[in-house]
Amino acid sequence: MDLNSLYRVYSKHLKEEFGEKVYKLPVNIPCTCPNRDGTKGIGGCIFCGAVGSGFELLDENLSVTNQLKSNSELIRRKYKANKFIAYFQSFSNTYLDFDRFKNYMTEASQFDGIVEIAISTRPDCISQEQLEFLEQLKKDTGVEITIELGLQSSNNKTLEILNRKHSVEDYIEAAKKIKKHGFKLSTHVIVDLPWDLTEDILELAQLLNEVDTDYVKIHSLYVEKGTKLEQMYRNGLKLLSSEEFINRAILLLENLNPGIIIERLIGRIPEENCVYANWNTSWWKIRDQLIDKMIQTNSYQGKNYKSARRR
Repeated sequence: MDLNSLYRVYSKHLKEEFGEKVYKLPVNIPCTCPNRDGTKGIGGCIFCGAVGSGFELLDENLSVTNQLKSNSELIRRKYKANKFIAYFQSFSNTYLDFDRFKNYMTEASQFDGIVEIAISTRPDCISQEQLEFLEQLKKDTGVEITIELGLQSSNNKTLEILNRKHSVEDYIEAAKKIKKHGFKLSTHVIVDLPWDLTEDILELAQLLNEVDTDYVKIHSLYVEKGTKLEQMYRNGLKLLSSEEFINRAILLLENLNPGIIIERLIGRIPEENCVYANWNTSWWKIRDQLIDKMIQTNSYQGKNYKSARRR
């Protein structure tokens, strides 16, 4: 069936926008996060491991051009791809001095076939200077800019447990600035956090609608080796079931603006980094179960969007 009848599919959106299939090329630069270097905290979020989210990245000491060249060559051969997104993925990619940030982004924009730059970061790590530079870069090159913010939860108490060291208000402020400068906004959320309630998922949907996020990445909570979450898990922290994850993901989708594009329905982690993930089954099986339930229950993105706006 056409998945786009259930939710806005990211790959289809990219093809519509750029005229053909577009592939993401991960880029690894030497950066960290204020929640790891002592500025706000040590050790990062309770779920964040030593390499951040960059499990398939090349060495950060390689130039941006060489990383894009290496990653694109395989995809060009395999899929005859012509257009790419340079994805600055791991840790907080705006958390570095301005000149280095400027050089990395400029270099990425000049690589053949790059139609967009995606920058993953925290809501409290974006400066006005960076936004103004990116706005000019977009004008000069025609390359689209997407900024990805890790929010995870709309509940400040949950963010404290996660050791995020930023608030929902920080996210709202950053989202406003990003949209004001004409960039696309992508928001990462974890819908099966054991400290969140069903009401928090409804509030999360309302928040995402109100800030007018362009994209949403839905994650499941996994336990990575060497994290505080691993300690909590081994000490008896009870995680939600796959059924609860599916129900919450569908609840979020039903209350989202139907125009928001869904980049991902569930996350994944390499087995060698993992203590527990996706209920010890394949991520795509959980995804397929989610899709099957949406079909069975006549569910689709935006089904309850009007009521979500009135809430």
